[in-house]
Amino acid sequence: MTEAAAEDILEHLEAVSFVAGRAARAALPAVEGLGSAAVLRYLERGRELFFYDREAGKAFFHATADLVQAFGGLDPWLEQAAVFTRRRGTFRAAVAFFSQAAAVRRDYGLRGEQSWYEQGARWIDRHVDSAAAYFRVPAAQLFGSAGIEGLDTLLQPAEELAKGRLGLGTYLDGAIKVRAICGLDGVAEWARRGRDVLAAGRIRGEAWFRLESDEARAFLLEVLPGFRTGPHKRLFALLLQAWTGLQMPLEDGDWSVEGGRSFLETDGRSLFVPAVMPDREEALLAFYHTGAHLAFGSYDQDAIHALFREIGMEHPPLDPDQRITWRPLFAQFGDDLLRFQLIFDLCEDLRVDAALDREMPGYIERLRRAAAACPTPAGAAGAYWRAAAEIYADYAAGCLAEDLRTLLEPGSGIVDAFRVALARYAHTDLPPITLAERAAAFLPGHSPNAARPVYPRRRVASEAVEMDAGGALGAAGHKEKPREAPQQAEGNDPDLEIPPEDIQGTGGRVGVGIPMPAKVSGPGRGVQGPKGGWPYREWDYRQERYKEDWARVHERSLRERDEARAVEIAASYDGTLRRLKRALQAQKPTRMAPLRRQFEGEEPDLEAAVQYVVERRAGRSPKANIYLQRRPQQRDTAVLLLADLSTSIMAEAGDSGVRVVDRLRAAMLLFGEALLEVGDPFAIYGFASKYHQEVILYPVKRFGECFDSRARATLAGLSGRLATRMGAAIRHATRQMLHTQAQRRLLLILSDGRPADYDDGGDARYLQEDTRMAVKEARDAGVHAFCISLDPRGGDYLPLVFGNGHYLVLPHVDSLPQRLPEIYLRLRGSH
Repeated sequence: MTEAAAEDILEHLEAVSFVAGRAARAALPAVEGLGSAAVLRYLERGRELFFYDREAGKAFFHATADLVQAFGGLDPWLEQAAVFTRRRGTFRAAVAFFSQAAAVRRDYGLRGEQSWYEQGARWIDRHVDSAAAYFRVPAAQLFGSAGIEGLDTLLQPAEELAKGRLGLGTYLDGAIKVRAICGLDGVAEWARRGRDVLAAGRIRGEAWFRLESDEARAFLLEVLPGFRTGPHKRLFALLLQAWTGLQMPLEDGDWSVEGGRSFLETDGRSLFVPAVMPDREEALLAFYHTGAHLAFGSYDQDAIHALFREIGMEHPPLDPDQRITWRPLFAQFGDDLLRFQLIFDLCEDLRVDAALDREMPGYIERLRRAAAACPTPAGAAGAYWRAAAEIYADYAAGCLAEDLRTLLEPGSGIVDAFRVALARYAHTDLPPITLAERAAAFLPGHSPNAARPVYPRRRVASEAVEMDAGGALGAAGHKEKPREAPQQAEGNDPDLEIPPEDIQGTGGRVGVGIPMPAKVSGPGRGVQGPKGGWPYREWDYRQERYKEDWARVHERSLRERDEARAVEIAASYDGTLRRLKRALQAQKPTRMAPLRRQFEGEEPDLEAAVQYVVERRAGRSPKANIYLQRRPQQRDTAVLLLADLSTSIMAEAGDSGVRVVDRLRAAMLLFGEALLEVGDPFAIYGFASKYHQEVILYPVKRFGECFDSRARATLAGLSGRLATRMGAAIRHATRQMLHTQAQRRLLLILSDGRPADYDDGGDARYLQEDTRMAVKEARDAGVHAFCISLDPRGGDYLPLVFGNGHYLVLPHVDSLPQRLPEIYLRLRGSH
């Protein structure tokens, strides 16, 4: 009877779907050994799942063999499968559950699998997408090193956060990282603070839980174990100077709390210091070691040129900032590039460490003690770690291999290290290594030496390393540029750090954000105005008066550039750009403008002719400039594009999966290309703010500057940061426009939300009224302000701020790249 019933189910499945019937029959042998009753029960559950959701049913059949083997039968996973029939749209969660359940049972036992299932099942009724996000996360990440306790700790705060409509898709990734960084206790505190941030504003809260905001990173730094380098930078700089004679500026490094091992790095001009290092001893060793590379020739111009001649290149390639790029040295090794680079690093590290040990006796012994106190990394990284430790042990014992002994000679250089590395690579038994594994391969205080471009350094006659030239010609014969953080750096501006407890939220208004990674030039650098910024007044509608010198505007350079993305955007919008250029060609000057009082021309200038006759009759000898010529009229229009760069631009536009910032980058690039075509003078600025005294404008292209590859790369690398104090930004932009000679001036403002800042006290009207007054002041000064908004609620406040006809709300962010230049085309023709 049961066999017949099972066959009926199989035939039913085949009648509905050949694929389902085939999958069920293929899975059946794994179940048949459990008895006919088990087979019937199994097929009934499979049919139920398939008819409820075909994807879930197919995943059920495909995973059967593995599940039966892992569980030793059908229980409890067969009953667990029923949860996916409770709500529609569960197929993503079901597919992920069936793909992982067997592995969870094997790795964490029956109790662990039951706990894992129950945690996810609770989200089926609450939020299907969250359940799918939960089951898709690899179980090893969910459990962590603490097993079931780690899983429970991870999910417990999510129950409360669900009341604030925060799903697991936003929560889990950040929570897993926080648990790994801060331990089990840190997750609860992080979630508790995040709940308050979420209550203050959704975009701000989601940035917190994704670890995309500076306040979330600041929290992690508070609780992160390790040695914080910030308070000790001055001490390290003095120690470095004492031992190596170098006076090197210390910049914030590119390490982030979730970024793995922290390194001290250099570009040959500055040292880039991570916020946290494992301990004080490793920090000291890192300063000594990196300084030794600078002091003993790793970045000397002559040595680098000799190194490139070694591979047949007379001149090393330079990037746009006149830094040498190392990649050609390793390109010959193809996919094995990292293996040779690590061998080269090992040889060069030994050379400079030996030189430093001669100056600082006991340095290498300290390095060996620090390495002995650390666990040896696993995998390929461990092989390189052990190879380095063995070399330094041989050094201490005085029994180094003959080829390595050449690196101990006082006159040895980086070329010698390269030659030794080539010879060792030819016979190495060190394994290939991936980029992800590389960071763990270095001994304490050591780091990749040729991983980033560097400024070459010169040596003067005294053989001392040349210090910063202060604007004179540098090593490569190019004018030295201002010091800057590496392109790969997070580049958080220390001036813009916001302690969580000092932030006042404004209740979910679009445009208020938390600082995002922003590559700016640091405290005070890039400011072209008076010390402390440009002061501007601000309108307080509550008191009906201006607060004089209240807002402070600073100009700072954006350091984040992405040349590859600029090329990609241009290629993606090639057709759009061609259409825009054709339209802009039609806007080029065709009207003939009269030139009066000329000595020759097509017709008489009546006013000049009358004056000529009068003066002749009066007995004078006037000049005969009595003709009128007509020449093409050049449109005398200047435009400044002012873009809101607050954190909210990093968010997705609705459910499209497209970030606002991606369309913003494309729009501003197309705008610049279109303006090049029409020939109007233009400038491009971004702006953001943190309180009234920190309103920051980021000039991408000033009036009179070229719209070149650097400007394009800067636009392609834009990211969001901070909040939106629009009034002060408009006043400063108006000030810049008044310096132009154009008769018509257009200020084009691009924003995705209403004006807001951290210190507006939650009063949505305060900065809105100040922006309205700033627009009026601009209009009175002869600058026409027009706002393009991406905020769907913009119609509620934009008429009050800019006036009817002086704003446009774009309902779809995808249209922004094409519409921005088109809007300017229309405005240009009508004003």
